[in-house]
Amino acid sequence: MRQPSTLPQITPHAAGVDIGAHSHFAAVPPGADPQGHDVREFETFTADLYALADWLTACAVTSVAMESTGVYWIPLFQILEERGFDVRLVDPRRMKHVPGRKTDVVDCQWIQQLHSFGLLDGAFRPSADIVLLRGFLRQRAMLLRSCAQHIQHIHKSLEQMNLKLHLVVSNIVGVTGLRIIRTILAGERDPLKLAALRDRRCKNDVATIARALHGHYRPDLLFALRQAVELFDLYQTKVAECDKEIEAVLASFDDASKGKTLPPSRRKGGAYRNAPAFDARSALFRISGTDLTRVEGIDTSIALTVISEVGLDMRRWPSEKHFASWLGLCPGSKVSGGRVLSSRTKLCANRAATAFRLAANGLHNSHSALGAFFRRKKAQLGTPKAITATAHKIARLVYRLLRFGEDYIQVGEEEYERRHRARTVRSLERRAHSLGFVLHPAPAGPDLLAVPA
Repeated sequence: MRQPSTLPQITPHAAGVDIGAHSHFAAVPPGADPQGHDVREFETFTADLYALADWLTACAVTSVAMESTGVYWIPLFQILEERGFDVRLVDPRRMKHVPGRKTDVVDCQWIQQLHSFGLLDGAFRPSADIVLLRGFLRQRAMLLRSCAQHIQHIHKSLEQMNLKLHLVVSNIVGVTGLRIIRTILAGERDPLKLAALRDRRCKNDVATIARALHGHYRPDLLFALRQAVELFDLYQTKVAECDKEIEAVLASFDDASKGKTLPPSRRKGGAYRNAPAFDARSALFRISGTDLTRVEGIDTSIALTVISEVGLDMRRWPSEKHFASWLGLCPGSKVSGGRVLSSRTKLCANRAATAFRLAANGLHNSHSALGAFFRRKKAQLGTPKAITATAHKIARLVYRLLRFGEDYIQVGEEEYERRHRARTVRSLERRAHSLGFVLHPAPAGPDLLAVPA
């Protein structure tokens, strides 16, 4: 039995659903059901989900809260949204602070009670078109991960036959590598003939490559190599099909460029590895009105991931600080008694945050302000914390670009160092003034740092 509460009800017509793999338990406000059943169990078949929605409508429910349990919540969430309910997906960690409540019936009643008091915040969920784009991009990422496993199988088979192809080509599944591997599978064993298949852009000459292609060919290893190459080709075909679907989804978005012209790309050379097979940069500029790839570290793949995870409407977060906190990229604030117990970033499995960290990790040798910032933080805090700090800065930049439609203005390394020096001088001047001193610049001269005798 639920105990009566004197707290004011913010959402009186609220329901709570405990999600399960085989059945869902739903609770409505006491007395809302005409037959007196405040809690009912529904199976997870589609007809039962529609029956649950009909029951909530009969009980005059307007808002529903449910746990984000696995992927079992998705069908019910979609059906309730179609019926016009205000559906909130809630983090289970927000509801498990009270001990002794661990039956399905009591769980759904507890969710309903917290939701009626306005104590549950819904998780972020983008619009339907962004959800569709996100689904295709996540499928593409899964295909690339599976494809990478078969590249490892190709490498293992070559290594077992002592074919040191990876030592003479930069990528064994590149133009030269695949050309040589396919010829080996066709029956060719002469190292010189195989090395002659090198692409003209390959750094090593024919003689060097031929030395790496003297191996011991075994039927079982050749069989494993053949199957790994066939599976690699299959996944590449599936990735290409996924790219067509992604291109079609992007074409369905409204044009937000407002007649602006796409600025020239900052990238030099050809397309990067695993890049989409279409002009994703132009498509992203058209739907967002800004070129995210102008930000150092962000390529079209990272920009696609970010937009598919956070959407295009940044007004969901009041400020860039709220956005960085949602990503889990800002320092924590675990304070007790005025003492900071921990400032670690919170743990969260956020794909957008992972994309921003990947962008930050690519700035080791960048001659830009972001690259200089990353190297400075790396020297102060170490690489992991420097990646998080730089990802935080990139995320704030992306927020402003998407929220206000601004164009990114690149700042060089020298300008960053000049601004950093100016900030340091101002800080020293304020500290000297607080101690009763005045800071004056030292006279320039060759003996400025000389130690007096």
